[in-house]
Amino acid sequence: MSERTPNFPFLSRPVSRRIAAIGMLGLAASLAACGGSDGSNNNAGATATLAVLETTDLHFNVRSYDYFKLAEDKSYGFERTATLVRAARKEFANTLLVDNGDTIQGTALADYEATISPIPCTQQLSMYKAMGALGFDAGTLGNHEFNYGLPFLNQVLGGGLDVEGVDATKKCAGAGFPVVLANVVSNKTKKPLVQPYTLLERTLVAKATDGKEVKLPIKIGVIGFTTPGIMNWDKRYLEGKVSTEGAVEAATKYVPELRAKGADIVVALLHGGLDGAAYSPTMENPGLHLSKVAGIDAMVMGHQHGVFPDTAAKPGFNLPGVDHKAGTVNGVPAVMASSWGKALGVVQLALQWDGAKWTVNKSASKSELRNIQSKNAAGANVYVDADPAVAPLIEPQHQAAIQYVKTPIGQTDFRMSTLFADVGDPGAIQIVNQAQQAYVAAYIQANLPQYAQLPVLSVSAPFKSGFQGGADYTDVAVGPLAINNAADLYLYPNTVYAVKVNGGDIKNWLEAAAKRFNQIDPAKTTEQQLISSFPGYNFDMFTTADVQYEIDVTQPVGSRIKKLSYLGKPIDEAQEFVIATNNYRATSGKSFIDKLDGSGTIWASPDANRDVVIEYIRKNPAVTRAANGAAKSWRFAKAAVAGPVVFSSGAKALSVAQAASLANVSLVAEDDGSGKGTSKYAIDLSK
Repeated sequence: MSERTPNFPFLSRPVSRRIAAIGMLGLAASLAACGGSDGSNNNAGATATLAVLETTDLHFNVRSYDYFKLAEDKSYGFERTATLVRAARKEFANTLLVDNGDTIQGTALADYEATISPIPCTQQLSMYKAMGALGFDAGTLGNHEFNYGLPFLNQVLGGGLDVEGVDATKKCAGAGFPVVLANVVSNKTKKPLVQPYTLLERTLVAKATDGKEVKLPIKIGVIGFTTPGIMNWDKRYLEGKVSTEGAVEAATKYVPELRAKGADIVVALLHGGLDGAAYSPTMENPGLHLSKVAGIDAMVMGHQHGVFPDTAAKPGFNLPGVDHKAGTVNGVPAVMASSWGKALGVVQLALQWDGAKWTVNKSASKSELRNIQSKNAAGANVYVDADPAVAPLIEPQHQAAIQYVKTPIGQTDFRMSTLFADVGDPGAIQIVNQAQQAYVAAYIQANLPQYAQLPVLSVSAPFKSGFQGGADYTDVAVGPLAINNAADLYLYPNTVYAVKVNGGDIKNWLEAAAKRFNQIDPAKTTEQQLISSFPGYNFDMFTTADVQYEIDVTQPVGSRIKKLSYLGKPIDEAQEFVIATNNYRATSGKSFIDKLDGSGTIWASPDANRDVVIEYIRKNPAVTRAANGAAKSWRFAKAAVAGPVVFSSGAKALSVAQAASLANVSLVAEDDGSGKGTSKYAIDLSK
């Protein structure tokens, strides 16, 4: 095993800096540095609570700021989680603050520091710099830590990664806390890529049997695991250089080592979550199985961007051994604190001292999530305040990233909008489909030869379709395209998934998407609303001449897709296709087709759809209506309707419909009376 000197926060710094840091951070409320107390053996029966505080999947969201919208968003951000951490430290005498990975990638600021204007070796990554204000005790690596390659990871961790293609002797600023990972091995050394665990020596504030406060030593083992999926998602960086083993196998090897070295308790940092499938060493979310490894006292989870424990009426992760009320997984106290800093995980471990060591009373322990967002009495969202110490630490880099996303990456000769996507304008959707299709097709050709002969298609939807009012549409003006404009084309932080389906599945998928429309009665003479309450972000559509179909809105749900063809011929229901989509649809779309429950997925990429769109525009900067915004796969089936068929869209936007050659759309009223700043339009279904 590769041994490294533990990098305890603050303890390895010069004394003057350490004292200043401790004074600034108020670490008296956290775990004290190791020192023990006289007569500890005389305090048998003493008790203490250790609050394990978890952040996970921060994805470089230091600030509550959306670099794509160029606007504050108070619903996430480490600067607000930091406020929860400080509050917890005031509440609990003993805390252990850990980060569960997927920390250094995910925002424009992350990309800026990794690839656009790479930080020098002497400069700490902004995410780690912000975390330093809180004094993290330990952390692990998620899959996204590998997205920028091993040399960059070596630099931001401070050096020491003895792996092919990396200078292990390089000494850089580092994370500022020990990073542990037990299940990724360097092929060069046959040893863990980073230290598999760390043993933290601390002093607990405890209560003696007579009720008096005593201070007693504790040794806390922290061990980390990541998902073996890194070998697929970052194959170009990792193949031949590292290998993975299962979390259970790694834990079985190293947890006994920690215990042998004197660990009183062991905390597992699992960058993975919960899956009811039988155990496999390559499984992505092995939390159910890892929790059964003897010697693990607490487990923090992540990767799935979910929550545990879940207080909802119908909680997620409804699996055997998962107890949301108790906050345990197979009896082990556990948490999963959402993502992007939206919540802080808190595991309150009830500890008992026998005169020589600590043990955990699991039945008296408690797990919970503390969210940065809540509701007030009126039902409005309220947010915790941002920690004022965080933003100033990264302000220069923050401003530089804002300037970066304003940088043009292309040019468009047409107004790219979703204002009339519901009635056939592909102007803001086609380029998303083109980007997804090209990305998936290239990956399949390079890595999945078993699917190389299948046609690759793509679906996307008008994610901004007026739900919030007249301004809630993607609407990119003619002229320069900047990174934030490109990101507006894809609103959500989804990742690209590829699913294998057949022609029959495609028809059923489109039938489900057509729920976007109300059923229109041709004989009705009064006004009928075209658009139903079915969300626009679920109105998946193709935008390629290769696929053609009609939507007959006079028919009931499930019987609307007509004349579905591929390459000019009626689609063969048995023919297989690969469809590029997003992780949300691929894993949560069973209401569309059964295969969209995850079972049809052949590739779960690590890259965000909007990043794929941005890169596509970088490579194809001359965006034109003819090449990127005019391919209509679908139209409404012609129908003679006695009365008007109407819908709402943005005000003063008829010219957008006309530019998209939607000659059957007309303006009815500048104000549709909704109070949302939208106009009323009509569509003539007979044309």
